[in-house]
Amino acid sequence: MKKMKILLVDDEERLLSTTKKLFEKMGIEALTANSGRDALETLSTTDVDVIFLDIKMPGMDGIETLQHIKNNYPLTEVIILTGHATMETAVEGLKLGAIDYLIKPVSMKDFLKKAEEAFEKVSLQKQKIRSARMAEVGGEQGELR
Repeated sequence: MKKMKILLVDDEERLLSTTKKLFEKMGIEALTANSGRDALETLSTTDVDVIFLDIKMPGMDGIETLQHIKNNYPLTEVIILTGHATMETAVEGLKLGAIDYLIKPVSMKDFLKKAEEAFEKVSLQKQKIRSARMAEVGGEQGELR
């Protein structure tokens, strides 16, 4: 089975470094970005399964970043992180395609649980796409589907 790859996006450097180390100790590849723009640059060159995305960041905020991610990388699952929990922000993020949200501070147990749930969803979606493509190829060759 493919190893999970996550991207942590937050302007709090300490949160990024600590969380990255903890994920990596669990055998999960973790990348970091300290802004929305950095996250989009990473995504342009690296296939990522799950993104933890802070909402309140200078420059491109999490909502704008989420829109770019879902428009360009629709199979990547996004979980919103916020220390400024408001229902409006959470609802807006969910409407734009985030799978869930977490309110800071977040325990490693919660990070891991949400990452595993999102990764399972991504893996299922990718498997369905592979199966559909295989059926198309098989159909073109006159094989039974």
